Amino acid sequence: MIRSMTAFAREDTQAEWGALTCEIRTVNHRYLEPSFRLPEALRELENDFREQLRNRLRRGKVEVGMRLQLAESSGQRLQVNQDLAAALNEAANQINRMLDNPAHINALDILRWPGVLVSAEQDLGPAKAAAGELFSRTIATLTSAREREGERLRPLFEDRLAQMEQGVAEVRQRMPELLAQQEKGLRDRCRAAGVELDPDRLAQEMVMLAQKSDVAEELDRLDSHLAEVRHTLAVDDAIGRRLDFLMQELNREANTLSSKSIDAGVTRIAVDQKVLIEQMREQVQNVE
Repeated sequence: MIRSMTAFAREDTQAEWGALTCEIRTVNHRYLEPSFRLPEALRELENDFREQLRNRLRRGKVEVGMRLQLAESSGQRLQVNQDLAAALNEAANQINRMLDNPAHINALDILRWPGVLVSAEQDLGPAKAAAGELFSRTIATLTSAREREGERLRPLFEDRLAQMEQGVAEVRQRMPELLAQQEKGLRDRCRAAGVELDPDRLAQEMVMLAQKSDVAEELDRLDSHLAEVRHTLAVDDAIGRRLDFLMQELNREANTLSSKSIDAGVTRIAVDQKVLIEQMREQVQNVE
């Protein structure tokens, strides 16, 4: 399964207590790096959200934003601390009885006293439960989006792999003919120079030439790496790092193939291989 690291998901929910919106955006990153922007009332949920991310994602820079809008009926309500208000009133009356010209105390005077007017504690339990469900749903939407984006890359990989396999097969098929041409060229040069090569010496020269230009090992490793890329693309897990490693290995073998080339056609194929590898490598940078 190919999963892209670039995706976006947004989910909403509403209830009697109000409305919630969750947005998650992911972009390329070597490791998993989440960041959160949560309402203060939901801040305690961050650790749980981080754990969910670790269970669902392997790589990517992840930005999580959540907005909470409480319904007006769920807004801040004020309550009077009646015991404290009564105590203040009794204390004020006692002082008034001691004074010759007592000042009248009104309700606002008592309400201004610290602790008389308090905010009723709001039950955010339903909103927190809904936030947890909403986050899980948004993660599921994001994961589906990453899979869709990633699978759009599959035809590109399949096409480049097929072209590379065709190039490897072509070089493998041409090698006997190229060695025969090298032997003929050597005979022609000796004949033109009026030199007659001893058959044993000619055999030795051809063995040395064959060893120097032997790319069978490189072709075998290219085939092996290409098969491993195909296998990796079918794995249902994070595959980006392994694909990146395989691209490096493919490029190493293509470079060796080019350096051992004894024919312009083989050199062209080696260059084409490197171009195809680079095209895949660019896309691998966005694979989880």
